[in-house]
Amino acid sequence: MTHPEKPGLQARMAAVKLLAAAIEQKTSLDGMLDEEHGNPAYSALNAADRALVRAILNSCLRQLTRINAIFDRFLDKPLPDGARNLRHILAVAAAQILFLDVPDHSAVDLAVEQARRDPRSARFANLVNALLRRLGREKDTVLAEVSAAVPVFPGWFQSRLESVYGPAAAKAIGEACLTPAPVDLTVKSDPAAWAEKLGGAVLPTGSVRLAEFQGSVTELAGFPEGEWWVQDAAAAIPARLFGNLKGRQVADLCAAPGGKTAQLVLLGGNVTAVEQSANRMKRLKSNLIRLGMDAHYLQSKLEDLPSDGQYDAILLDAPCSSTGTIRRHPDVFWTKDETDIRKLAALQARLLRHAFSMLMPGGTLVFSNCSLDPIEGEDLVEAFLAETPEADRKPVRAEDWPGLEDAIDARGDVRTTPAMLGGMDGFYATVLTRRTT
Repeated sequence: MTHPEKPGLQARMAAVKLLAAAIEQKTSLDGMLDEEHGNPAYSALNAADRALVRAILNSCLRQLTRINAIFDRFLDKPLPDGARNLRHILAVAAAQILFLDVPDHSAVDLAVEQARRDPRSARFANLVNALLRRLGREKDTVLAEVSAAVPVFPGWFQSRLESVYGPAAAKAIGEACLTPAPVDLTVKSDPAAWAEKLGGAVLPTGSVRLAEFQGSVTELAGFPEGEWWVQDAAAAIPARLFGNLKGRQVADLCAAPGGKTAQLVLLGGNVTAVEQSANRMKRLKSNLIRLGMDAHYLQSKLEDLPSDGQYDAILLDAPCSSTGTIRRHPDVFWTKDETDIRKLAALQARLLRHAFSMLMPGGTLVFSNCSLDPIEGEDLVEAFLAETPEADRKPVRAEDWPGLEDAIDARGDVRTTPAMLGGMDGFYATVLTRRTT
């Protein structure tokens, strides 16, 4: 006879499947959780179970180094190589026991059931039961001990951070990434008035932060009228580095989803928004229509654009490893590695060279990305300046950014980290100019 399905089992099975895909196949979580084209195991769930799966995966991936360390402590000997899926089952259950409002017994029972159903792990079902019950009993003590000893990030990236920022700053960045990102808004005008109306605060970037907001932003005042858009405070910095763009020919070269394009329009520029992907271009247009804005749209590969120096100002917010966005995308450090970072840096270098060829003499180019690694930022730009005699850096002045002085380095580049300003994306930005002679 068949037994009735345990409530919540399909959600946990989906969480394990998606965690395995992220860890083993390096599959992006965003794609798997897409509401229209996501993983079938996720798409088959109801709205409540989808929300639970997202919460489990976000908690699990943020804390995976520590979850793994706890089970390493509990085990007398390592699990066999063929029991990788067992690790995922344990991790999904541990995320619920340690970080979510799920009864321990429910997390344990459903994990044991999953282990029994999987031929690869059925023989470990009793071990799963014992490990998770022990975790339930000791969770407060063991989590505190492991958190004090084990960094947030996996070893490869922790080493990169420590070598660049130093151990103390690397630890602060890691701890900041455990906190979900607040909602930051870029407003068309009068940030102070909108902060008061929405119960937020104005940041040094000019953004309005809604630190405690949990609902749907579409229900907030000003959304239907297009008075603001959601944009992390750090992401709002690069476009603001141009200053007044009134009457100038401006190109936003990797424009979707359009937050920076909207800023450039607000600054008065005649903006050409360039985007290679048809789907992303559609989203870009939709976002600008909601904001009551318009631009010239150009769907093209950046490197196919003519090198004719026709633009006064260019924003190149380049595709990157996204290591600065870990608060929103906790899969990044599990789906990418240093090899990926170096490949992306090589792509960015090509894009920067081509973008600069589109800049007229006397023009300004802002290069930015949301990576924490200098390979994609400071190192890349130094190499570009060394090989491009007609290019100069225009230092950003710390006194122009009161409250954000720590984000302006000695060269005049912008470098934010998640440990700044109560939490913001890690971003790099530099201002480059083209000599007139």
